[in-house]
Amino acid sequence: MRRRTKAPSSPLPQRHGIDPVRVRLPEDPEGAWATVREYLVGRYGGAVGVGRVEGMLREERFVGVDGPVGGDEPYVPGRYLWFHRDLPAETPVPFEVGVVYRDERIVVADKPHFLATMPRGRHVTETALARLRRDLGLPFLQPAHRLDRLTAGLVLFVVRPEDRGAYQTLFRDRVVRKEYEAVAPYDPAVELPVTVRSRIEKERGVMAAREVPGEPNAESRVELVRHAGGVASYRLVPVTGRTHQLRVHMNRLGVPILGDPLYPVVREDGPEDFSRPLQLLARTLKFTDPFTGVPRVFESPSVLSGPA
Repeated sequence: MRRRTKAPSSPLPQRHGIDPVRVRLPEDPEGAWATVREYLVGRYGGAVGVGRVEGMLREERFVGVDGPVGGDEPYVPGRYLWFHRDLPAETPVPFEVGVVYRDERIVVADKPHFLATMPRGRHVTETALARLRRDLGLPFLQPAHRLDRLTAGLVLFVVRPEDRGAYQTLFRDRVVRKEYEAVAPYDPAVELPVTVRSRIEKERGVMAAREVPGEPNAESRVELVRHAGGVASYRLVPVTGRTHQLRVHMNRLGVPILGDPLYPVVREDGPEDFSRPLQLLARTLKFTDPFTGVPRVFESPSVLSGPA
């Protein structure tokens, strides 16, 4: 059995803050691929088309540690190749990413509404990670956790790969206190503060999560901050981190967050209305730094459209 060696560094730089795709040519016991072209066409031809793969080979888009790779080169198991994928057309998000704090280990960013935390699906360059890598000149920057694309507020990024695990562990072990602010209708019949517990499931391909019978896997604390004119500002403290948890729990209480395109009713998909953001903000992050032992408290300077 061939022992896998550590992958070499990419010969390609990032493009628009996005890493190149790395491919390791697998073992081929049946001799299915005589050349690099045959393997690449078999792997990517169905997704992007054989003609596009052939074109990328002609354009010398596939690169090895020694330079561009020709399609007629013999297939060598274990060889590493890199390439930049074609990026999707994206609508620019017209809001800036703020930087609340930065040192040699971390960057605390104030993410705007509508901007994804990191590349996923059709959102690639229009993400907080890609923008921060470009703007700050930090090619190895990675998030320690994620914030929903429609939610604004604080996200912790880690500068050096060797430090990332320590910060991710804080979130995994739930020792980071996260406080959110939301603006939603005011209902005097809803007794607050309250702790909401339920079981939330999110199916792949279905936009909205749903509550189902069973052992609770989601817990949120909901507190009233102030209200005026039928609208209120709420403090939300999640104990767990299920997808759309705070949005689902506010909807369950009968006070869905203003601007929510999924709860209580899924809005028809179409061009995003940047003038109607979800009124949900990750306001505060509190944790003890795993390297220095110093307590950290960060506050988002962003403002929601709440009651006067």
